[in-house]
Amino acid sequence: MDVIKQIRQGDIRATARLMRDLDEGEAQAREVLKGLYQYTGRAHIVGVTGSPGVGKSTLTDRMIQYLREKGLTVGVVAVDPTSPFSGGAILGDRIRMQRHATDEGVFIRSLATRGHFGGLTASARAVINVLDAMGKDFILVETVGVGQDEVEIAGAAHTTIVVTVPGMGDDIQAIKAGILEIGDIFVVNKADREGADRTYQDLVTMIDMRQPGHGEDGWRPLVFKTEAPKSLGVPELMAAILDHRDYLRREGGRHLARLMVTRLRGELVDLVTQGIREKILPRILAAESLERVLADIAGKKTDPYTVADEIVNRLLQTVARGQEPVVSSPLLVDR
Repeated sequence: MDVIKQIRQGDIRATARLMRDLDEGEAQAREVLKGLYQYTGRAHIVGVTGSPGVGKSTLTDRMIQYLREKGLTVGVVAVDPTSPFSGGAILGDRIRMQRHATDEGVFIRSLATRGHFGGLTASARAVINVLDAMGKDFILVETVGVGQDEVEIAGAAHTTIVVTVPGMGDDIQAIKAGILEIGDIFVVNKADREGADRTYQDLVTMIDMRQPGHGEDGWRPLVFKTEAPKSLGVPELMAAILDHRDYLRREGGRHLARLMVTRLRGELVDLVTQGIREKILPRILAAESLERVLADIAGKKTDPYTVADEIVNRLLQTVARGQEPVVSSPLLVDR
């Protein structure tokens, strides 16, 4: 309870320690997170995604500046590539935002991908919740930039910004269907480059060509051109983010409630999957008969699909009987 109180009061050291423990999977940190969860739900979460090199970090830095000038507090989750040596975040994003490091109204946390694909890390949602409970007005989540499959951010953010730049070869191919469908706001950054107007128009055209039914909730994705180092276009972008926040809150928060159902479903699925991976899978891999089963698969006496189905089916039967799913054999059945 002392840690929860410290974080609620904005204690930076306590918050940093909890985030470190969450990233490392410490059990006691999870218990603290349970107590903090009741204080979440106030912050507006903005996801910033896009391919590497589009200027996400510089744009995020300017967004922080804008929000602080308005007197709003900001939390930042910057997902960085993983060091092949230490396993930690390379911290490139935090370096670009260094000028905000001494601002008490800004808390920046870098997280390593640790081999996780999809744009977010396993601990990112937990860190977002900590910043929310800490009382931040806005939380900016910058994804690592793995490319076209980086769509997980849409399940964690209220407003998703997709950043692109001109000159990435075929500009239309630079934004694929998955990324196109998650964006609430699109940004053509480095708009001083040749081809910026074409990229802008391509995005507008692709939004207009979406399948019938898109936009039935009343929000049509917007497109902006920016030059982040000069802060050109950033005020207009931020005004659109605030407009989207207001849109979600209209009509008694009907749109926000629908968004939250999707977000909470994704969070719950992630937690259940993590629990299975951490508590059940190790028992399967440690079973004494694993080597025999692998030999049977290698000798074509069985196949991995049948083995996997038998494991899952037996686990389901065990849970249905109200028993603890203890795994004593990788097959869970006698052959």
